[in-house]
Amino acid sequence: MHMLVCGGTGCRASASDAIVETLKSELAAKGMENEVQVIMTGCFGFCEKGPIVKVLPDNTFYTQVTPADSAEIVAEHIVKGRKVNRLLYTDPENKQHISDSKHMGFYKKQLRIALRNCGVINPENIDEYIARDGYQAIGKVFEMGAQAAIEQMKKSGLRGRGGGGFPTGLKWEIASKNHADQKYVVCNADEGDPGAFMDRSILEGDPHSVIEAMTINGFCIGATKGLVYIRAEYPLAIKRLQIAIDQAREYGLLGKDILGSGFDFDMELRYGAGAFVCGEETALIHSMEGERGEPTVKPPFPAESGYLGKPTNVNNVETFANIPVIILKGAEWFSAIGSEKSKGTKVFALAGKINNVGLIEVPMGTTLREVIYEIGGGIKNGKKFKAVQTGGPSGGCLTEKHLDTPIDYDNLLAAGSMMGSGGMIVMDEDDCMVSVAKFYLDFTVEESCGKCSPCRIGNKRLFELLERITKGEGTMEDLDRLRNLSEVIKDSSLCGLGQTSPNPVLSTLDNFYDEYIAHVTERKCPAGQCKSLMQYVVDQEACVGCTACARNCPVNAIAGDRKKPHVIDTSICIKCGACIEKCKFNAISIQ
Repeated sequence: MHMLVCGGTGCRASASDAIVETLKSELAAKGMENEVQVIMTGCFGFCEKGPIVKVLPDNTFYTQVTPADSAEIVAEHIVKGRKVNRLLYTDPENKQHISDSKHMGFYKKQLRIALRNCGVINPENIDEYIARDGYQAIGKVFEMGAQAAIEQMKKSGLRGRGGGGFPTGLKWEIASKNHADQKYVVCNADEGDPGAFMDRSILEGDPHSVIEAMTINGFCIGATKGLVYIRAEYPLAIKRLQIAIDQAREYGLLGKDILGSGFDFDMELRYGAGAFVCGEETALIHSMEGERGEPTVKPPFPAESGYLGKPTNVNNVETFANIPVIILKGAEWFSAIGSEKSKGTKVFALAGKINNVGLIEVPMGTTLREVIYEIGGGIKNGKKFKAVQTGGPSGGCLTEKHLDTPIDYDNLLAAGSMMGSGGMIVMDEDDCMVSVAKFYLDFTVEESCGKCSPCRIGNKRLFELLERITKGEGTMEDLDRLRNLSEVIKDSSLCGLGQTSPNPVLSTLDNFYDEYIAHVTERKCPAGQCKSLMQYVVDQEACVGCTACARNCPVNAIAGDRKKPHVIDTSICIKCGACIEKCKFNAISIQ
């Protein structure tokens, strides 16, 4: 019997480490430490219900487990064979307990390829990876040859999962044809989108799949050196990846003459300092070289002149995670999944105002409606869906009319957004879309490398226009300036960061123009989120003069005698919300 405990960053923050230790001590106390194995795995994906404990072989799925629950799980489930119902997932529709994750709405429509080992194996044990066909793909590639493997990648239809969507096999073929005394394979693990945690979870839960894929990539293009550019803010991913590298070397799967093939390949980690622009491959390469993380004009592409001027292939973590299984199962198997021009699956970090926050993997072509309402469980607190932001700061905000859009590279672009690396943030009726656009522009302005003026100056001007509008100081001419400036920035910026940075502005202008109009002409925020446009007002009929609001106002903006209606001085009110929170009679509203 096995007990799998989620060991991803989120669950570890909720004491999953302590759960593991408590389970082990409870089992030892009952003399069952040799009969039941407790394993810390990677992320199960269902972050909303973590920490998670799964018991095998019956596949019982316990949610929101605490260290204090460990004794009951051991005593009831392991010793007596009775499931602990209060820790089982409860179906929100029929209120029934579901013990097997296969029957949960969150998992039903998922197909885990890149995430196939996450939540299944101990990422710090190479033997568990090998037991699930690990490192067989590299042996198969040695037998079939580099060119045949590249052809398999081309036939599979796999496209880069880091945002650009460039065909992976074609990128490998280009790098293989550029001859040099040294070539490099680079894994882009510089995941910087707000709300994104796809690559981190793969590295935390299945680091050997990336190592194996990079080795395959090196053999195919003739590279002997691999570099993983990973954010220093990912300590757990760094730790587990380094353990995996050391284990692969010990097993002869990295280093000299791998599996007796005569092929040499080794790899090392390089740390990023949190610059979002270093997700762009040329900026990433310059950062690894010790230079400023700034992009350069392409061509030459890295496949021709990359790290240290040598041919370099750059793919992101999720792209690499697909490689071994494509080699083992074949290009035809992979290309049969997904849509016509977007093959396979895509991992998304589902976040925001949604019931089932977590990490999901779905076939390309799955609709936004299926993701949000069937997998995501709908909008929190019964609120109305308003928009979903795909592609992070580079993507756009899609509305209810886009819910039946199949998710793939081309459809999202046509809708005014993009796939990006896989962030998906859901918003409800309480979100102000002008403020959302301003939030993403603020992020872009902060993260711009400053090399080109359209991005450095243009985005700053865009942000200032949005700030003016959210303060109630905007004009109709400002709306025209927003659109015109956005188009100029898209057309003239040097790299993908600047070229896509106006997408949140353009998509909200297209889909929520009425909100912009309200901010400009009525000086009102329909969602009630822009503080400068809010006014706190006391309902004179509902107010009983209890003075609770006045006593809790930090700036003494509320006046009135006891048992008589009070009044708010809007000229000094800081709109902190303390009065609404303390009023028991719902006598204060925002207008």
